[in-house]
Amino acid sequence: METLNGDLTEAYSKIKFLELEVIQANAKVSSKKLDEVLAHQKPFFDKSRLGYTRESSSSVKVSKEMKFVKAKELMVETSVVEKVKPEKKRNPELVEGKVDWKGRTAVKGKHGGARTALLVLAPFGFENMATLALAVNLTTYFNLVMHLELADAANELTNFLGASYILSILVAILADTYIGRYKAVLIGGCLELVALVLLVIQAHYPKLKPPPCNVFDPTSHCEKIGGISAVLLYVALYLLAAGSAGMKAVLPSHGADQFDEKDPKEKKQMSSFFNCLLLAACIGGAISLTLNVWIQDHKGWDWGFGISSIAILFAIIVFAIGLPMYRIQVIQRTNAIIEIIQVYVAAIRNRNLDLPEDLTKLYEIDHDHEAAMETEFLPHRDIFRFLDKAAIQHGNLEEAPNPWKLCRVTQVENAKIILGVLPIFCCTIIMTLCVAQLQTFSVQQGLTMDTSISKSFHIPPASLPIIPILFIIIIIPVYDRIFVPLAHKITGIPNGITHLQRIGVGLILSCISMTVAGFMEVKRKGVARDHNMLDAIPVIQPLPISTFWLSFQYFIFGIADLFTYVGLLEFFYSEAPNGLKSISSCFLWSSMALGYFFSTILIKIVNASTKKSTRSGGWLAGNNINRNHLNLFYWLLSLLSLFNFFIYLFVAKRYRYRPTNPK
Repeated sequence: METLNGDLTEAYSKIKFLELEVIQANAKVSSKKLDEVLAHQKPFFDKSRLGYTRESSSSVKVSKEMKFVKAKELMVETSVVEKVKPEKKRNPELVEGKVDWKGRTAVKGKHGGARTALLVLAPFGFENMATLALAVNLTTYFNLVMHLELADAANELTNFLGASYILSILVAILADTYIGRYKAVLIGGCLELVALVLLVIQAHYPKLKPPPCNVFDPTSHCEKIGGISAVLLYVALYLLAAGSAGMKAVLPSHGADQFDEKDPKEKKQMSSFFNCLLLAACIGGAISLTLNVWIQDHKGWDWGFGISSIAILFAIIVFAIGLPMYRIQVIQRTNAIIEIIQVYVAAIRNRNLDLPEDLTKLYEIDHDHEAAMETEFLPHRDIFRFLDKAAIQHGNLEEAPNPWKLCRVTQVENAKIILGVLPIFCCTIIMTLCVAQLQTFSVQQGLTMDTSISKSFHIPPASLPIIPILFIIIIIPVYDRIFVPLAHKITGIPNGITHLQRIGVGLILSCISMTVAGFMEVKRKGVARDHNMLDAIPVIQPLPISTFWLSFQYFIFGIADLFTYVGLLEFFYSEAPNGLKSISSCFLWSSMALGYFFSTILIKIVNASTKKSTRSGGWLAGNNINRNHLNLFYWLLSLLSLFNFFIYLFVAKRYRYRPTNPK
């Protein structure tokens, strides 16, 4: 009986060993690890390597079972560790706050990154290809085809561009709060496509536009556009403005969303992305200023608008293809702008309360782990202290706080950031005012000059901005790959120079550009006067001076663009609160919008102020640019730009960047 028990025990031990082998196979553990586990359990004299000894079975019955149970437990623990290890490796790859198109948390390597950002850069380039030719050549369209006076044509263009940029604020709010950035881009692209098709139809059918007429002939009485034709024109223009606002407002921030600011490598890639954004715009712009402008001038405006329509269609298709690969920002469902306004209202309502000496008594929600994962927290900063009164706790603390009387510290800090950014924003408006002149009056200057490159080829005046664009295409890789690393070694700043330094360089260069533009206009008018051609008809009777003289002002302003506009985009995006990332890029577009609107106002003020002191009825009045005083207007802009630069220096020196690693 005792022998039988011993045999049963031995058989039981073998069964346990077979179970152990099954566990080993399931856990995919190597035989070496199994030997280590068994060696840990059996005595050194176990020669069978089966996990039990040759001792009397009766004396070791319990110990045999214990050894195999312990070995099994260790193997299970080992298998669990092996299964958990890959999860620990995957966790850092999850991108906090970003999801894929199905609402799942985005994963690095699968969603976003530099390669996915290319699907944002390409549509941005196509969009610029479609619209830049219009921005520089619509003045000619309004003047020659729709028969508006030159100043009125310039104002219509700047109003259109201003509306486009100001609408970007509304689109950004909708994108961040309700519809999402991806849908906002697609809706904007579709609106642009519809608008351009309407412009194609109007440009193609003679009944929808005024009859042909020479606006440069003083004896002719050209009919201006009106009635249904005017309605069609303005509906198409402002549909185009709304669609362009959607693309411009959301594409830069959606592209930046493809990078994780908490990852040093991706943060550096995001800086390069903003440089590449300008590069994509320049490549698209170069095609627009050559191909599109040439087609508009030589094949007809219907063909020109048609090419722009095709470009927008490609932009929509390329952007839509990237849907499965995008990191998509979670829709906030709360209006960040309303939260900022609540801080100002609460601070005013609490103005009679005293700030506590212990700033930790200011109101903030519990900073536990769960809240930290979903809510942004910013530390208190000792600036704009009057806004801190919005976070003073008073009254019944057990009741839910009224957001118009009590705000979080983080909410107050976000309001401080916006308040601090506003002076920088205001100082960039004057630069766009200068850009507006290069897109309007400089093109009209080019129409009066010799545009020939060879005997058989003439460059359209509207294509002159191709000069700084080509230079920017060359200089951006040099700036990003050579200047930034060298400057980083000297300054220790990841981007080589700070955002505010970059913006300042562009502002002073825009001042220099306007000064040079004034001298070039003096030279051009001197040639017209010397050759008795002050009343020469543009294009038909070109002045004996090359249009490439205007390239100096375009060249300098192109460098200014590289520094200021890219610096502004990156500055606003990096400084903006999480809920205002799309709106942050609108700070740039809003600055440009105000610049265009102020251009319209300034032109009217200048003409009204100089009406009695000039024969032409104002510095910029009439269609004959040879008898205007454009050089004086350029120098006025130069002085305004210089004064603006000194204000900027004062503001920038006092600006304090937001915390880079808020808790």
